[in-house]
Amino acid sequence: MTDVIILHGAWHQPAHYDDLVGLLRSRNLGVEVPDLHELSLADGTAVVEEIVTASERPPLVLGHSFGGVTAGTIRGAAGLIFLAGWLLDVGESPAQLLEEVARETGAPAEGLLATLDDDGRLRLDPADARKNLYGDVDEPAVTRAIELLRPEPPSIFAATPSHVSRHDTPSIYVAGRQDRAIAAPLVRRFAARCSLSETWETSHSPHLSRPADVADLIHRQLRNTSR
Repeated sequence: MTDVIILHGAWHQPAHYDDLVGLLRSRNLGVEVPDLHELSLADGTAVVEEIVTASERPPLVLGHSFGGVTAGTIRGAAGLIFLAGWLLDVGESPAQLLEEVARETGAPAEGLLATLDDDGRLRLDPADARKNLYGDVDEPAVTRAIELLRPEPPSIFAATPSHVSRHDTPSIYVAGRQDRAIAAPLVRRFAARCSLSETWETSHSPHLSRPADVADLIHRQLRNTSR
């Protein structure tokens, strides 16, 4: 049975969440981390909803970073956790929101340094990723995390949901006070869209810097949704 589905962020892969998955499984929870790399939003949603449908009872869905885009579209989940995640509304895209922040502030939105490789995919700069994704993560976890990063198609910034599930699914947003990957105005907007929100003293990757706390949060949300 699947109790928790973890959706990885852009440039990431399921192996980035091994520590958290290990903790959850040690607590006798069933965990799935589907690989959504290079899938469209519609295809990624379909993959996750198949797991939801196959579970004996509705699982909790956690979306980290860009994984939040898919998490926000999942129907049938017991609850949603946005872990420093993107939370779009119908008709919005990441590119659109970044443009809005730039207009409002008069400066480009905070984000990650990515360059096109020879295959036309966006590849993160390792030093920038170290600073802006993993600022509070210990070595050698940072080194491993950077080695696991993979390039993404630029189309990820055009993902636009045709429906969202947050209006009828309990949700919580976890913001990192040291997050340098998502612009602060967007974090405030995303957090306001959830039923609850918390701010932690973390960077963009609390699943690596504070996996036990993330596991405790998941346990707490599972208890709340089973009442």
